[in-house]
Amino acid sequence: MTSPLRPLGSSDLRVFPLALGGNVFGWSADERQSFAVLDAYAAAGGNFLDTADVYSEWAEGNEGGESETIIGRWLASRGNRSDIVVATKVGGHSRFKGLSAPVIKAGAEESLRRLGTDHIDLYYSHFDDESVPVEEIVTALDQLVKEGKVRAVAASNISPERLRASLDFAEAEGLARYVALQPHYNLVSRDTYEGPLLDTAADTGLAAVPYFGLAAGFLTGKYRPGRTVESVRAQGAAALAGTARGQAVLAALDEVAGERGAEPATVALAWLASRPTVVAPIASARTVEQLPALLAVAGLTLTDGELARLTAASEV
Repeated sequence: MTSPLRPLGSSDLRVFPLALGGNVFGWSADERQSFAVLDAYAAAGGNFLDTADVYSEWAEGNEGGESETIIGRWLASRGNRSDIVVATKVGGHSRFKGLSAPVIKAGAEESLRRLGTDHIDLYYSHFDDESVPVEEIVTALDQLVKEGKVRAVAASNISPERLRASLDFAEAEGLARYVALQPHYNLVSRDTYEGPLLDTAADTGLAAVPYFGLAAGFLTGKYRPGRTVESVRAQGAAALAGTARGQAVLAALDEVAGERGAEPATVALAWLASRPTVVAPIASARTVEQLPALLAVAGLTLTDGELARLTAASEV
């Protein structure tokens, strides 16, 4: 499978229409499994990896950085660094908490070391730190760009007001401005992004790269009332299955997927990919077998009628 790469906002980065989430690497997928998934994704034309310094500090025995380390070893072993757009984040790790200038600088150096590279393609502020002025954050990120350690900068988990202030300051001072936004956004979780945040992204030309594109696996269709699934995410997905909106969305996904001969996960990602500003939803795969349904989004365009049915179900 190949798919035309898409421009990422105003940057010179061009990305596959599905970003491969690296949160499972070193957590529910060991290094061997992770390498297999990464190989399959790249073989299908994928070039956009999403990780963070904190992945997966929450797992017993981990200290954070496991995902970056695995990705770095894979890049080195495959010799394909120039073909891959690597996105990582700062601000969530317990040792590099917040977004003060020293934390951003130190966090970037650690990420570069683990990734085994001299530059990060897309560097996100992971969680906004409202104790730090946007001027300090933007200036620190700009410095990384000036030093050649980061190609482009982006934001995640930020308010519309702080996002706009950051963009305005960067433009006024001629500093590197955010080119992308990573919001929590999917077919059953729309309220966080739709509204002022989406409007700001649209007005300023930001590319949206939504996380939880499959609602922690719920939109794959395998989590349903009365069904037990062995997964680290089963509890959260099962909770959605018990809601009226969750059931309505699953019914609509089943209907459209059946008509199109596609997997529910593919249809859910295709709906998300159709939304304003969205360039590449993020989804993760623990095994190679889970990957085809995700990659298929690159070749599935839903009709206006199908999109309307799914949208209506998500508003129950």
